[in-house]
Amino acid sequence: MRVQGRLMHTLQRAAFAYVIGLSCAAVSGLTSAQQKFPTKPIRIVVPATPGGTSDIWARLVGMKMGDNWEQPVVIENRVPAIVSYAAVAKASADGYTLLAAGPGVAAQPAVMPNLPYNSLRDFVGASVIGYSNVVVVVPSGIGVKTVKELIAYAQARPGKIFYATTVVGQADYFTVERFRFAAGIKAQHVAYKGQAEFLIEIAAGRAQFATAGLTSARPLIMDGKLVALTQQVAVLPGVPLAADVLPEWKQMGRHALLVPTGTPMAIRLQLSKEVARILSLPDVRERLNAVGFHITPTTPEETDTRIRDDVAAYAKAAKDIGLKPN
Repeated sequence: MRVQGRLMHTLQRAAFAYVIGLSCAAVSGLTSAQQKFPTKPIRIVVPATPGGTSDIWARLVGMKMGDNWEQPVVIENRVPAIVSYAAVAKASADGYTLLAAGPGVAAQPAVMPNLPYNSLRDFVGASVIGYSNVVVVVPSGIGVKTVKELIAYAQARPGKIFYATTVVGQADYFTVERFRFAAGIKAQHVAYKGQAEFLIEIAAGRAQFATAGLTSARPLIMDGKLVALTQQVAVLPGVPLAADVLPEWKQMGRHALLVPTGTPMAIRLQLSKEVARILSLPDVRERLNAVGFHITPTTPEETDTRIRDDVAAYAKAAKDIGLKPN
């Protein structure tokens, strides 16, 4: 009986050890699987047409990310921006669908209360990318060289000149409305699909002014087709700072890489670290700095805080200048 008891005890211990071993192996395999990212192509949805600020940095980041992770990174331009935001909000929260969000993700709720998504509820941060140097531009053919001259030009043609933006609710719409309010300019609004399109229209003289990211506007400025009247950050030689010309008109909003709410923090951290690595590369910094883009990578938690602050700031600004929800 003693021998049989000892044998049973030995068998039970062996069975227990075997089960524990299987459990440890399963946990180890699960952890390994969870840490294995990415294992398939990544999609970056850009809420703008090709050539805009978000498109430029998304392509730079996507190219470097794909090279490092040896997985294709596909850039998907979708306009209007609402379509892009709604698509990402509904996407699987697995890190394979990313949003190249511009300032519009924070600006839209201030003027568009019935959006098919919630900027704070449906997205979480991977990293802030930075912010674009915003410039006021006019066609070179109208003879306007300063903000003061633009104001005089508009006053001589009350309600008869045009200003261009993307669709209502986008950040550049909000930015130009804030500029008009600060400058006291009366003009008619014309909306286009993206910054690239409306900048071409201004260069052709079919609209008389706009605000745009220097990233998008610089080629036309360098070609002499657009004149920059003021800038938020000293990048263009000889162009005065907005703080000196129109101090009420301040920089707002930023660009960020966002993911659907529910994306695991481990993946968000991996994306954040990869973005920080990419934005530290000399060729990337040179490319973005050359077009007036200021790089400010952040952690996922810091990104969430920045977006919340921007949403609140845009809401306050809309109320202050009397922008009515559409």
